[in-house]
Amino acid sequence: MKLVFAGTPQVAVASLQALIDSDHEVAAVVTRPDARSGRGRKVAPSPVAELAEKAGIEVLKPLKAGDPAFLARLAEIAPDCCPVVAYGALLPQAALDIPRHGWVNLHFSLLPAWRGAAPVQHAVLHGDDVTGASTFRIVKELDAGPVYGTLTEAVRPTDTSGELLDRLADAGAGLLVRTLDGIASGELSPVPQPDAEVSYASKLEPADAEVDFTAPAQRVDRLVRACTPAPGAWTTFRGARLKLGPLVPVTDADTPVLDPGRLHADKKRVLVGTATHPVRLGEVQPQGKRAMNAVDWARGVRPTADDRLGD
Repeated sequence: MKLVFAGTPQVAVASLQALIDSDHEVAAVVTRPDARSGRGRKVAPSPVAELAEKAGIEVLKPLKAGDPAFLARLAEIAPDCCPVVAYGALLPQAALDIPRHGWVNLHFSLLPAWRGAAPVQHAVLHGDDVTGASTFRIVKELDAGPVYGTLTEAVRPTDTSGELLDRLADAGAGLLVRTLDGIASGELSPVPQPDAEVSYASKLEPADAEVDFTAPAQRVDRLVRACTPAPGAWTTFRGARLKLGPLVPVTDADTPVLDPGRLHADKKRVLVGTATHPVRLGEVQPQGKRAMNAVDWARGVRPTADDRLGD
Protein backbone atom coordinates (compact mmCIF):
# COMPACT_ATOMS: atom_id res chain seq x y z
CA MET A 1 0.00 0.00 0.00
CA LYS A 2 0.94 3.62 -0.39
CA LEU A 3 1.35 5.04 3.12
CA VAL A 4 1.62 8.41 4.81
CA PHE A 5 3.16 7.86 8.25
CA ALA A 6 2.34 10.18 11.16
CA GLY A 7 4.61 10.32 14.21
CA THR A 8 6.89 12.65 16.13
CA PRO A 9 9.09 11.40 19.04
CA GLN A 10 11.85 8.81 19.25
CA VAL A 11 9.36 6.10 20.21
CA ALA A 12 7.89 6.30 16.70
CA VAL A 13 11.22 5.89 14.87
CA ALA A 14 11.31 2.07 15.03
CA SER A 15 7.90 1.88 13.36
CA LEU A 16 8.86 4.28 10.58
CA GLN A 17 12.07 2.34 9.92
CA ALA A 18 10.15 -0.94 9.82
CA LEU A 19 7.73 0.51 7.28
CA ILE A 20 10.56 1.87 5.15
CA ASP A 21 12.07 -1.63 5.15
CA SER A 22 8.73 -3.30 4.35
CA ASP A 23 7.02 -3.96 1.01
CA HIS A 24 4.83 -0.88 1.49
CA GLU A 25 5.63 2.55 0.06
CA VAL A 26 6.08 5.38 2.56
CA ALA A 27 5.14 8.29 0.31
CA ALA A 28 5.34 10.99 2.98
CA VAL A 29 5.65 11.57 6.71
CA VAL A 30 3.56 13.87 8.88
CA THR A 31 5.17 15.17 12.06
CA ARG A 32 4.92 18.04 14.50
CA PRO A 33 6.68 21.31 13.59
CA ASP A 34 10.30 21.82 14.62
CA ALA A 35 10.60 22.61 18.32
CA ARG A 36 13.18 23.65 20.87
CA SER A 37 14.88 20.77 22.67
CA GLY A 38 18.00 19.87 24.62
CA ARG A 39 20.00 21.99 27.02
CA GLY A 40 20.72 24.60 24.39
CA ARG A 41 17.00 24.89 23.57
CA LYS A 42 17.83 24.97 19.87
CA VAL A 43 15.07 24.54 17.31
CA ALA A 44 15.37 21.07 15.81
CA PRO A 45 13.27 18.67 13.72
CA SER A 46 11.55 15.76 15.42
CA PRO A 47 13.29 12.34 15.49
CA VAL A 48 10.75 11.10 12.93
CA ALA A 49 11.47 14.05 10.63
CA GLU A 50 15.20 13.39 10.88
CA LEU A 51 14.81 9.76 9.78
CA ALA A 52 12.41 10.68 6.97
CA GLU A 53 14.75 13.34 5.63
CA LYS A 54 17.69 10.92 5.68
CA ALA A 55 15.56 8.42 3.75
CA GLY A 56 14.58 11.05 1.18
CA ILE A 57 10.90 11.00 2.15
CA GLU A 58 8.71 14.07 1.90
CA VAL A 59 8.04 15.59 5.34
CA LEU A 60 4.85 17.51 6.15
CA LYS A 61 4.81 19.68 9.30
CA PRO A 62 1.37 21.28 9.59
CA LEU A 63 0.65 23.48 12.61
CA LYS A 64 -2.72 21.74 12.72
CA ALA A 65 -3.83 18.57 10.96
CA GLY A 66 -6.86 20.48 9.71
CA ASP A 67 -4.86 23.09 7.80
CA PRO A 68 -6.32 23.35 4.27
CA ALA A 69 -2.90 23.21 2.62
CA PHE A 70 -2.03 20.02 4.49
CA LEU A 71 -5.36 18.38 3.68
CA ALA A 72 -4.95 19.30 0.02
CA ARG A 73 -1.47 17.78 -0.12
CA LEU A 74 -2.64 14.64 1.67
CA ALA A 75 -5.48 14.23 -0.82
CA GLU A 76 -3.02 14.75 -3.67
CA ILE A 77 -0.76 11.98 -2.36
CA ALA A 78 -3.86 9.76 -2.03
CA PRO A 79 -2.50 7.24 0.48
CA ASP A 80 -4.18 3.88 0.90
CA CYS A 81 -3.62 4.05 4.65
CA CYS A 82 -2.02 6.33 7.25
CA PRO A 83 -0.25 4.53 10.11
CA VAL A 84 0.19 6.61 13.27
CA VAL A 85 2.58 6.29 16.22
CA ALA A 86 2.62 9.08 18.83
CA TYR A 87 1.90 11.87 16.37
CA GLY A 88 0.84 14.24 19.14
CA ALA A 89 -2.07 16.15 17.59
CA LEU A 90 -5.77 15.60 17.01
CA LEU A 91 -6.85 14.44 13.57
CA PRO A 92 -10.02 16.06 12.19
CA GLN A 93 -12.61 14.03 10.34
CA ALA A 94 -11.57 15.72 7.08
CA ALA A 95 -8.14 14.10 7.46
CA LEU A 96 -9.50 10.75 8.64
CA ASP A 97 -11.67 10.47 5.53
CA ILE A 98 -8.85 10.78 2.97
CA PRO A 99 -7.13 7.33 3.02
CA ARG A 100 -9.44 4.52 1.88
CA HIS A 101 -8.26 2.26 4.72
CA GLY A 102 -8.28 5.06 7.27
CA TRP A 103 -5.65 5.89 9.88
CA VAL A 104 -4.24 2.96 11.86
CA ASN A 105 -2.77 3.78 15.26
CA LEU A 106 -0.18 1.80 17.20
CA HIS A 107 -1.11 2.32 20.86
CA PHE A 108 1.00 1.03 23.74
CA SER A 109 -1.60 -0.79 25.80
CA LEU A 110 -4.00 -3.71 25.51
CA LEU A 111 -7.12 -1.79 24.56
CA PRO A 112 -9.62 -0.98 25.98
CA ALA A 113 -7.23 -0.65 28.95
CA TRP A 114 -5.33 2.62 29.28
CA ARG A 115 -6.74 4.71 26.50
CA GLY A 116 -5.09 8.11 26.40
CA ALA A 117 -1.76 9.90 26.46
CA ALA A 118 0.29 7.91 29.00
CA PRO A 119 -0.61 4.20 28.84
CA VAL A 120 2.84 2.89 29.71
CA GLN A 121 3.28 5.22 32.68
CA HIS A 122 -0.07 4.16 34.11
CA ALA A 123 0.69 0.47 33.60
CA VAL A 124 3.81 0.89 35.74
CA LEU A 125 2.10 3.19 38.26
CA HIS A 126 -0.78 0.79 38.85
CA GLY A 127 1.40 -2.32 39.11
CA ASP A 128 0.15 -4.13 36.00
CA ASP A 129 1.88 -7.49 35.54
CA VAL A 130 1.23 -7.52 31.79
CA THR A 131 0.70 -4.78 29.23
CA GLY A 132 1.17 -4.69 25.46
CA ALA A 133 0.41 -2.85 22.26
CA SER A 134 -2.63 -2.62 19.98
CA THR A 135 -3.25 -1.51 16.43
CA PHE A 136 -6.65 0.02 15.78
CA ARG A 137 -8.50 2.17 13.29
CA ILE A 138 -8.80 5.75 14.51
CA VAL A 139 -12.31 7.10 15.11
CA LYS A 140 -13.50 10.37 16.60
CA GLU A 141 -13.70 9.01 20.18
CA LEU A 142 -10.35 8.76 21.99
CA ASP A 143 -8.60 5.43 21.29
CA ALA A 144 -11.97 3.73 20.88
CA GLY A 145 -11.71 2.39 17.33
CA PRO A 146 -11.88 -1.28 16.35
CA VAL A 147 -8.73 -3.30 16.99
CA TYR A 148 -6.72 -5.10 14.29
CA GLY A 149 -4.11 -6.83 16.43
CA THR A 150 -2.33 -6.96 19.79
CA LEU A 151 0.84 -8.19 21.44
CA THR A 152 1.63 -8.69 25.09
CA GLU A 153 4.67 -7.68 27.13
CA ALA A 154 5.48 -8.51 30.76
CA VAL A 155 6.04 -5.56 33.08
CA ARG A 156 9.23 -6.33 34.97
CA PRO A 157 9.46 -5.48 38.70
CA THR A 158 12.16 -2.87 38.09
CA ASP A 159 10.86 -1.42 34.81
CA THR A 160 10.79 2.32 34.36
CA SER A 161 8.24 3.64 31.91
CA GLY A 162 11.12 4.51 29.57
CA GLU A 163 12.51 0.97 29.58
CA LEU A 164 9.09 -0.60 29.06
CA LEU A 165 8.20 1.84 26.29
CA ASP A 166 11.45 1.07 24.45
CA ARG A 167 10.58 -2.63 24.36
CA LEU A 168 7.01 -1.95 23.27
CA ALA A 169 8.19 0.43 20.54
CA ASP A 170 10.48 -2.22 19.06
CA ALA A 171 7.91 -5.02 19.27
CA GLY A 172 5.09 -2.73 18.18
CA ALA A 173 6.88 -1.83 14.96
CA GLY A 174 6.53 -5.43 13.83
CA LEU A 175 2.89 -5.52 14.87
CA LEU A 176 2.19 -2.40 12.82
CA VAL A 177 3.80 -3.86 9.69
CA ARG A 178 1.88 -7.14 10.12
CA THR A 179 -1.35 -5.18 10.54
CA LEU A 180 -0.78 -3.24 7.32
CA ASP A 181 0.12 -6.47 5.52
CA GLY A 182 -3.19 -7.96 6.63
CA ILE A 183 -5.15 -4.89 5.57
CA ALA A 184 -3.46 -4.89 2.17
CA SER A 185 -4.22 -8.57 1.57
CA GLY A 186 -7.80 -8.22 2.77
CA GLU A 187 -7.26 -10.97 5.34
CA LEU A 188 -7.52 -8.73 8.42
CA SER A 189 -10.62 -7.00 9.72
CA PRO A 190 -10.82 -4.91 12.92
CA VAL A 191 -12.84 -6.08 15.91
CA PRO A 192 -14.84 -3.57 17.99
CA GLN A 193 -13.51 -2.95 21.49
CA PRO A 194 -15.62 -4.27 24.38
CA ASP A 195 -17.50 -1.64 26.34
CA ALA A 196 -16.39 -3.11 29.67
CA GLU A 197 -12.97 -2.70 31.30
CA VAL A 198 -12.24 0.69 29.73
CA SER A 199 -9.63 2.71 31.62
CA TYR A 200 -7.95 6.02 30.85
CA ALA A 201 -4.33 7.11 31.13
CA SER A 202 -4.12 10.87 31.45
CA LYS A 203 -0.81 12.63 30.92
CA LEU A 204 1.34 12.75 34.06
CA GLU A 205 2.28 16.33 34.83
CA PRO A 206 5.18 17.45 37.06
CA ALA A 207 2.73 18.01 39.92
CA ASP A 208 1.71 14.34 39.66
CA ALA A 209 5.36 13.30 40.01
CA GLU A 210 5.88 14.67 43.53
CA VAL A 211 6.70 11.75 45.81
CA ASP A 212 4.60 11.36 48.96
CA PHE A 213 6.69 9.45 51.49
CA THR A 214 3.64 8.95 53.73
CA ALA A 215 2.52 6.41 51.10
CA PRO A 216 3.61 2.74 51.26
CA ALA A 217 7.03 1.86 49.84
CA GLN A 218 5.45 -0.04 46.95
CA ARG A 219 3.48 3.04 45.88
CA VAL A 220 6.59 5.24 46.14
CA ASP A 221 8.60 2.78 44.03
CA ARG A 222 5.93 2.57 41.34
CA LEU A 223 5.49 6.34 41.12
CA VAL A 224 9.20 6.98 40.69
CA ARG A 225 9.55 4.30 38.01
CA ALA A 226 6.41 5.49 36.22
CA CYS A 227 7.76 9.04 36.09
CA THR A 228 11.20 7.99 34.79
CA PRO A 229 12.37 9.53 32.52
CA ALA A 230 9.42 11.94 32.23
CA PRO A 231 8.10 14.03 33.84
CA GLY A 232 10.70 13.06 36.46
CA ALA A 233 9.88 12.13 40.05
CA TRP A 234 10.83 14.70 42.68
CA THR A 235 10.61 15.72 46.29
CA THR A 236 11.98 18.60 48.37
CA PHE A 237 14.96 18.81 50.68
CA ARG A 238 15.63 21.90 52.77
CA GLY A 239 13.09 23.79 50.69
CA ALA A 240 14.66 23.00 47.28
CA ARG A 241 13.51 20.50 44.69
CA LEU A 242 15.36 17.20 44.52
CA LYS A 243 14.82 14.96 41.49
CA LEU A 244 14.76 11.23 42.18
CA GLY A 245 15.83 8.34 40.00
CA PRO A 246 14.57 4.78 40.53
CA LEU A 247 14.85 3.57 44.11
CA VAL A 248 14.64 0.18 45.83
CA PRO A 249 12.31 -0.90 48.66
CA VAL A 250 14.39 -2.41 51.48
CA THR A 251 13.16 -5.13 53.84
CA ASP A 252 16.43 -6.46 55.26
CA ALA A 253 16.35 -7.50 58.91
CA ASP A 254 18.99 -4.90 59.82
CA THR A 255 17.11 -2.03 58.13
CA PRO A 256 16.36 0.79 60.60
CA VAL A 257 12.78 1.85 61.26
CA LEU A 258 12.27 5.34 59.81
CA ASP A 259 9.36 7.75 59.90
CA PRO A 260 8.03 8.86 56.49
CA GLY A 261 10.55 11.10 54.77
CA ARG A 262 13.20 10.60 57.46
CA LEU A 263 16.73 10.04 56.10
CA HIS A 264 19.37 7.54 57.18
CA ALA A 265 22.73 7.79 55.41
CA ASP A 266 25.87 5.70 55.80
CA LYS A 267 28.88 4.94 53.63
CA LYS A 268 27.00 2.47 51.42
CA ARG A 269 23.42 3.66 51.14
CA VAL A 270 20.85 6.36 51.78
CA LEU A 271 17.48 5.22 53.12
CA VAL A 272 14.21 7.14 53.34
CA GLY A 273 11.25 6.17 55.48
CA THR A 274 7.79 5.55 54.05
CA ALA A 275 4.46 4.44 55.52
CA THR A 276 5.73 0.84 55.48
CA HIS A 277 9.43 0.01 55.09
CA PRO A 278 12.28 2.27 53.89
CA VAL A 279 13.44 2.73 50.31
CA ARG A 280 17.04 3.06 49.18
CA LEU A 281 17.76 6.05 47.00
CA GLY A 282 19.61 5.54 43.73
CA GLU A 283 20.47 8.62 41.70
CA VAL A 284 19.37 12.09 42.79
CA GLN A 285 19.66 15.50 41.17
CA PRO A 286 19.60 18.65 43.30
CA GLN A 287 18.04 21.72 41.76
CA GLY A 288 20.45 23.40 39.34
CA LYS A 289 23.06 20.65 39.64
CA ARG A 290 24.03 17.44 37.87
CA ALA A 291 22.66 14.03 38.76
CA MET A 292 24.73 12.04 41.25
CA ASN A 293 24.74 8.92 43.37
CA ALA A 294 22.68 9.40 46.54
CA VAL A 295 25.64 8.45 48.77
CA ASP A 296 27.77 11.21 47.21
CA TRP A 297 24.89 13.66 47.61
CA ALA A 298 24.41 12.80 51.28
CA ARG A 299 28.13 13.13 51.91
CA GLY A 300 27.91 16.69 50.66
CA VAL A 301 24.70 17.85 52.37
CA ARG A 302 25.23 15.91 55.63
CA PRO A 303 21.57 15.34 56.59
CA THR A 304 20.75 15.84 60.26
CA ALA A 305 18.14 14.19 62.47
CA ASP A 306 15.79 17.08 61.70
CA ASP A 307 16.05 16.73 57.91
CA ARG A 308 13.45 14.85 55.91
CA LEU A 309 12.47 14.53 52.27
CA GLY A 310 9.20 16.18 51.40
CA ASP A 311 9.66 18.98 53.91
